[in-house]
Amino acid sequence: MATLTPTDPPTSTPAPTPPPTLTLKAGTAWSDAWSRCLAVAPEAFRDDHVLNLWGAAWRPGGRTLPAVSPVDGTPVAGPPRLDGDTAHRAVRAALDQHRAWRHVPLAERRARVTATLDALTEHRDLLALLLVREIGKPWRSARADVDRAVDGVRWYVDGIERMVAGRAPLDGPVSNIASWNYPMSVLVHSLLVQALAGNAVIAKTPTDGGLACLTLAGALAAREGIPVTLVSGGGGELSRALVRSPEIGCVSFVGGRDTGAAVATAVADLGTRHVLEQEGLNTWGIWNYSDWPAFTAVVPRLFDYGKQRCTAYPRIVVQRRLFDAFLAAYLPAVRTLRVGHPLAVEHPDDPYPELDLGPVINAAKAAELRAQVTDAVERGAVPLHRADPATARFLPGQDTSAYVQPVTLLNSPPSSPLHHAEPFGPVDTVVLVDTEAELLAAMNASNGALVATLSTDDRATFDRLAPQIRAFKVGHGSPRSRGDRDELFGGLGASWRGAFVGGELLVRAVTRGPRGERLPGNFPEYHLMP
Repeated sequence: MATLTPTDPPTSTPAPTPPPTLTLKAGTAWSDAWSRCLAVAPEAFRDDHVLNLWGAAWRPGGRTLPAVSPVDGTPVAGPPRLDGDTAHRAVRAALDQHRAWRHVPLAERRARVTATLDALTEHRDLLALLLVREIGKPWRSARADVDRAVDGVRWYVDGIERMVAGRAPLDGPVSNIASWNYPMSVLVHSLLVQALAGNAVIAKTPTDGGLACLTLAGALAAREGIPVTLVSGGGGELSRALVRSPEIGCVSFVGGRDTGAAVATAVADLGTRHVLEQEGLNTWGIWNYSDWPAFTAVVPRLFDYGKQRCTAYPRIVVQRRLFDAFLAAYLPAVRTLRVGHPLAVEHPDDPYPELDLGPVINAAKAAELRAQVTDAVERGAVPLHRADPATARFLPGQDTSAYVQPVTLLNSPPSSPLHHAEPFGPVDTVVLVDTEAELLAAMNASNGALVATLSTDDRATFDRLAPQIRAFKVGHGSPRSRGDRDELFGGLGASWRGAFVGGELLVRAVTRGPRGERLPGNFPEYHLMP
């Protein structure tokens, strides 16, 4: 008779170790940042609000809306919303500045832009702290945003003579309407390059965040004589002035497709030069692939700033026969993500925490994402990963309503927005496919994107499939980004309208060349790749 041996007791996964009790890093409260703004640029900041800049003067006016930091719900400065009539006056004043600035010698424009870059460098950490407080960037990402703006414009300063040779400034100022996620490396970078090329520049401060950071940068530029206009207000109220005014020489827009479509209609009707960067569902495809250690290493980078970037990859399309290997590579990597308050430390004098993501832009966006995830699961999506909130780094009792823990869903239903639109938050969706045709269809679900990547071992397979992926940039096993310096940038399909930018193309987009010149870009009458 066989002897029965007792089985080992079932094992259980140990509970995650909760983070230590944290405190706020010394000198990083909103009151600290605001006091430093008042000291550095008293012309632009008042006791509890910022001013608008137009007609070369800082001006009060407009109803200031309340605002809070997504980091912890702390009240911060809200945008002073101008009315449409005042915005029209600001545009006309910018045209006067433009007519004078376009005749300033290039050497002097270079000197003034260089002086602005030196000032931005001097106040780098304050600009970064404002980005943390206003839009929730982790410290590393915030400093990188400032550095990319400064370093990128210095590249243009060094090479501007060649880029403007045989070209002239536009007939009117450049109007910039940008999203809140990259106030420095996208918006301030563009403003300074546009001014370097001989144009006065107008910027609508983003409604959702970045107001104080952009105001400080604008104040530093205005001190050096850069013809910059900063106005705040609702897009609907200011669009007639900032998009439809005959004084405008070019409209530069970064944002969603719905708003972008309205801007595109307006500039097409008026024949205005335009650069319209719109959202697209950037995808990462995996087909006949085996270098899983390389993929594991890149996964945390794909969650930088909570995927709140135009070049984030929220969709992964996986060959079904590789799904088990994909999970073995993906799940351990996504479980390492560090989430929490970007300024919370164990001791007040500790260095800034190393985090992958903090909050999303506001509590409303967080609630929307949670609802979309819940709805997708109820309709059949399979949760592959949900981060444990107990491991996040928060201050005791802080407001966490704007935080979304990373989530990964398999086969989100077609009825879900997560299936066809960019979530702009830390939510990945995985789609399984069996054929190359299905792979391409899943990667092209949004009718055009800014970037894409295909991981495949065979270079010939990549060379054959990549041209069929509707993205401006397609990486081979590595992520693509917006790029700096001489790297070009644009989008295919509905993700981009108007002139492409990056490198010399950014200068060409905001200057006039030979008669009959066709700029590379997506236009109603033609599409021309660089």
